Amino acid sequence: MMRRLLPALILLLGTCLLPAPAQDTPVRIGSKQFTESVILGELALAGAREAGVDAVHRRELGGTSILWRALLEGEIDAYPEYTGTLTQELLKGVPADADIATLRTRLKPLGIGITDSLGFSDTYAIGMRADEAARLGIKDISDLLRHPDLRFGFSNEFMDRGDGWPGLRRRYGLPQTKVSGLDHTLSYRAVASGAVDAIDLYSTDAEIPYYHLRTLRDDRDYFPRYEAVYLYRVALERSAPAFVRVLHKLTGSIDEDAMRAMNARVKLRGIKENVVAADFLGIRADGHDGGLWSHLLQRSVEHVKLVAISLGLAMLLAIPLGILAARLRRLGQWVIGLAGVLQTVPSLAMFVFMIPLLGIGTWPAIAALFLYSLLPIVRNTHAGLAGIAPELRESAAALGLPSGVRLRRVELPLAMRSILAGIKTAAVINVGTATLAALIGAGGYGQPILTGIRLDDVGLILQGAIPAAVLALLVQGLFELVERWLTPRGLRLEARQ
Repeated sequence: MMRRLLPALILLLGTCLLPAPAQDTPVRIGSKQFTESVILGELALAGAREAGVDAVHRRELGGTSILWRALLEGEIDAYPEYTGTLTQELLKGVPADADIATLRTRLKPLGIGITDSLGFSDTYAIGMRADEAARLGIKDISDLLRHPDLRFGFSNEFMDRGDGWPGLRRRYGLPQTKVSGLDHTLSYRAVASGAVDAIDLYSTDAEIPYYHLRTLRDDRDYFPRYEAVYLYRVALERSAPAFVRVLHKLTGSIDEDAMRAMNARVKLRGIKENVVAADFLGIRADGHDGGLWSHLLQRSVEHVKLVAISLGLAMLLAIPLGILAARLRRLGQWVIGLAGVLQTVPSLAMFVFMIPLLGIGTWPAIAALFLYSLLPIVRNTHAGLAGIAPELRESAAALGLPSGVRLRRVELPLAMRSILAGIKTAAVINVGTATLAALIGAGGYGQPILTGIRLDDVGLILQGAIPAAVLALLVQGLFELVERWLTPRGLRLEARQ
């Protein structure tokens, strides 16, 4: 039975692992998972292409830590950042009011360059619905002290940042305890619906006037200035000097009103970021959008690749581990326990853990999915072999069959239904978990889901969610067919015994 399955598995992995055609590496621009960062990434991309520089934009790569680490590791070459984030979060020991010249000096030993300010500051702020703030008489952040029962809904990154909620609470002595972590985009809907009373804002967010929010005055000057800049690898000054000139050309060209207007065109009017960026630069938008079906095909290939390679590699390791666990019972408990521990690690954390080892993109995602696939296959292989009736084992031994032959001809066929059930479970889990791989640049169905959440676009969310659900059903159906193909002989043997 395994000889039937192994050639197909090797062929599948070989097809997925075929190297891409060799080509010159383009400049890789990254952006965070919020609209303004994506627009700034598109501005750099459009400017680069206008200057004849080959560049790509790796959009929505999660939060600050992912982008910063990717830049340091050389996985991306540039991305938009803010000076306050550098002083408070990334460069420890730098004064909060450090100017860009000071930051440039600190970044240079790391091999990182920094542009001057793009022309605007997008600072953190705390906001409430204007009518609710007026009713409670709240204008300043310190006014929140009089209302300890207020519910706060802060973005997940703000909850843990050095310049976020912990420091804000200490500076103002805020007594509130009902504090929840939310996606930044969803927090606007939460405050508008009354689910929370106050949220963190970015001062150039288009949603502030749209949802009629009041920005509370930072009367104790907690938040530093967050001048928008581009960070880039200093090596680009030699390998792609034209691109570095593009970044520096953008400095001082975007004021707060212009940035807020671009954010509004994307978030509130549904205009694509590349069009907004091209309009700002006064150039023609690049027609790289291939339409719904082209995107669906691309995302499907990416998603299937993630699932197929990770599952195939897991099968090659997990089935032997399951056999070992069944043969050596005490060791088997440790093997299954270790696989169970891996399964308890949160999905996003597992993806992030892989970045220092494998960078960003496809391979760290495959590595994380591979680890998640181990437990169902190991456990079901162990259970299938351990559940074989002792008399069947004794009959095979009485025929004088060597141990290896008994395993291949008798035990594995009898355990095949259980093994396939474990593989099927791992495959279906991988289809769903792989949607998170978009956060580290691996693409797949998670990309439209993340973009849809960011833009509050249900249609985009469904473009990822529906194909993912369909793929999960197809995978389950495929393994049902494989099970019927592989197990009849084993079942007949069991019946005769």
